[in-house]
Amino acid sequence: MEWRAGRRPVVYEHALAEMEARAAAVRDAGAPELVWLLEHPPLYTAGTSAKPADLLTPDRFPVHKTGRGGQYTYHGPGQRVAYAVIDLKGRGIDVRDYVDRLEEWVIRALGRFAVVGERRPGRVGIWVDRSGPGGTPFKEDKIAAIGVRVRRWVAFHGLALNVEPDLSHFQGIVPCGIGDEGLGVTSLVDLGLPVTMDEVDHALEDAFTEVFGPFDKRESSAGDTPSGSAP
Repeated sequence: MEWRAGRRPVVYEHALAEMEARAAAVRDAGAPELVWLLEHPPLYTAGTSAKPADLLTPDRFPVHKTGRGGQYTYHGPGQRVAYAVIDLKGRGIDVRDYVDRLEEWVIRALGRFAVVGERRPGRVGIWVDRSGPGGTPFKEDKIAAIGVRVRRWVAFHGLALNVEPDLSHFQGIVPCGIGDEGLGVTSLVDLGLPVTMDEVDHALEDAFTEVFGPFDKRESSAGDTPSGSAP
């Protein structure tokens, strides 16, 4: 498996082209799977279920239509995006199992910072219960988004974990279609945890091994490519 971790923002079009090329290479030529940890400049992505009414400020940031499942999502500095190009057929897992493992990946990574991340029926992503004593007033905040596309049993896209993004940037959309009272967005820093991106990367790598099994790691710095040019 190739494991990339970059520090400079990567433009969305470049990342998408890289993922699609690697997915084809995994499928057709037996190329290594890829996990790519990166950040994007501020932007919104529209999944296959995105509703136009959920884009509240269309001119605020660039909007990219994408083939992943889900609705509108924000990406930007301070958010760790983990793109995973995974051979589902080779691993003998189906799509539902894979999504469950992505969720478990985030939950275990958060656990390393003593954060309890939880699944919620009917709500995609990982949530943190921030209700008061006894569960009132009700408040739950989303800390990680998940979106997947599968092409001929190779999965790509992945997850986005809020480390220290500008949370006001989420106000330009209804994040993942969730607009109900008591539901919001949070980050590790918002929870009072001044974690570094290096610490998050280590937590994600350790948790990945627990959930998906050990792997032969081939490190690459290609994730530092800041533009759409080839790394």
